[in-house]
Amino acid sequence: MKYLAIDLGDKRTGIAVGDDDTSVVSPLTVIETSDVAERWRRVRTVVEEHAPDALVVGLPLNMDGSDGPRAKSARAFANELHDLTGLPVHLTDERLTTFAADHQMARTGLTHAQKKQHRDALAAGQILQDFLHSRAQQ
Repeated sequence: MKYLAIDLGDKRTGIAVGDDDTSVVSPLTVIETSDVAERWRRVRTVVEEHAPDALVVGLPLNMDGSDGPRAKSARAFANELHDLTGLPVHLTDERLTTFAADHQMARTGLTHAQKKQHRDALAAGQILQDFLHSRAQQ
């Protein structure tokens, strides 16, 4: 199956693609906008362009595993995404994925601004990688 992962943010939303046949995940893009309607338009465009079989949305749980306001927003986004696309939407724990993305870029020589441009797409890739890994273990 082909998956598209989304790391939802207020200003930047990371997107990655991958599949469970090869377990290859590729960071795709970052949608930069704080306008909710524009974010939805661009997410819809990316979904249409890549035609995934299912979607994966990062769930930003608190470190103790509880839901906070951001997790509730992600759940609402996932429900709307399902309604919009008709595709299955899986939520997966995204704790520490931004940390992992920063770690990947630590010795790349990129400037802070360049790292900021890539961070959310890499985090979406980590979300998808974690999701695929957990499915493979089941």
